[in-house]
Amino acid sequence: MGACCSRETYGDGVVEVAIAEKEQEDDEEGHIIIGDYGARMRLYGASKYTSMYTQQGRKGINQDAMTVWEEFTGDKDMLFCGVFDGHGPYGHKVARHVRDTLPSTLSRAIKTSQNNSFKRRDVDGKEDNKVNKNEGDRDNIDDDDSSSLLLSSWETNFIKSFKAMDEELSLDASIDSFCSGTTAVTIIKEGNHLIIANLGDSRAILCSRGPKNQLVPVQLTVDLKPNITSEAERIKNSNGRVFALDQEPEVFRIWMPDEDCPGLAMARAFGDFCLKDYGLISTPEVSYRKLTDKDEFVVLATDGVWDVLTNYEVVKIVASVRKRSMAAKLVVKYAARAWRSKYPGCKVDDCAVICLFLKDRTLLTRSFSEVTQLSVNHSELEASYSDVNLGKLETYSEVSRASLNHSEIAAVPRKFRSKKRDGISINSRTALNSEENDGPSVRFYEVNSSGKFPRLRNVLSRRKSTKDYGAIEA
Repeated sequence: MGACCSRETYGDGVVEVAIAEKEQEDDEEGHIIIGDYGARMRLYGASKYTSMYTQQGRKGINQDAMTVWEEFTGDKDMLFCGVFDGHGPYGHKVARHVRDTLPSTLSRAIKTSQNNSFKRRDVDGKEDNKVNKNEGDRDNIDDDDSSSLLLSSWETNFIKSFKAMDEELSLDASIDSFCSGTTAVTIIKEGNHLIIANLGDSRAILCSRGPKNQLVPVQLTVDLKPNITSEAERIKNSNGRVFALDQEPEVFRIWMPDEDCPGLAMARAFGDFCLKDYGLISTPEVSYRKLTDKDEFVVLATDGVWDVLTNYEVVKIVASVRKRSMAAKLVVKYAARAWRSKYPGCKVDDCAVICLFLKDRTLLTRSFSEVTQLSVNHSELEASYSDVNLGKLETYSEVSRASLNHSEIAAVPRKFRSKKRDGISINSRTALNSEENDGPSVRFYEVNSSGKFPRLRNVLSRRKSTKDYGAIEA
């Protein structure tokens, strides 16, 4: 990811805290790009409310990307965060392109909706005021909230923007996205509104407080794997195939009708146009949550983190940091160490993390029972890692996890990597070889903790037909 990639190797010793903090402090100042409508865009580093960090794994070039846009659409109270996990031969290019293009596409869509909403209000303002007075807060939406869009419009804007992004990617001759693609987990925060749009198997979680002030991880997205019933039905109805290889029975993949390729381990993604006629879609799953005083922070991360750390472990790590700016980096360092300690025969995956803090004050203190095992001091926290049996926390895992040692896309025959969709040759079978070792079996859990939109029912169960997307020229 260019400047936002970390080439630093993480040794077996403790984190060099002084050096790490100095690096993070350097990133805190500057490195801001002015985006659409005056938004302040970051590709790495930290700010008052955010912490970002990515680290290359041992599978080659870092294919993870991330971005934060403050004052999104020019609104000082609006913020956009996105994490993208590329896969395939050119996944790093796809992830970076989506990172750089999607926020602009989405901000223009939101602006257009806002302008149309303002025009309607100018025409029908008096009648709308009468209706609002009679109906009151029928759907539990505060009249004083700053949002100028109906919540259903947020979903519409996300879906249109993701579709436009995928179409634009298909026409970009500089990026071969036929058998390469990327996930996307994105959020927009405006006041106490949180809108989440997820595509693929990256994940977003929220840290909240329970009735006894304890840390409570709330998963905001579902890992959209091909074995989820609704996803599998759509794929099979489009003549795609879903099955797991004998050497990795816990990892279900999407395959073309007559060829054992490409073997994609997710049900939705940007790019991967070889599968777009066979059930793979770029429609995000959109959800909404109204934030409360009990909510502390949000964490977005690629599956390199979630494959080895549970939601609860990540919440504990972030809640234990002495400096907010170090939160994302510490999560990545813990994940890298967990890869080596839990699965020494596996290749460490790329990791990218964004932490969004929701409050001005110090979030959590030693008084919380969950953090007492870990020191707020970075050196002690890192040194104590080997003494804390994080395996005991596995019961907090809330969702299915990807293979811990296999790539997200199976081996792709060379002949499929650059051909256009109208010239596909599928006359020969392809033998698949895996360079990685077999890993432990993984149990699958299907959990959706997200709320639904007021005035918008069955948001999370809604599916777009693949016919809506038609054939896209690669």
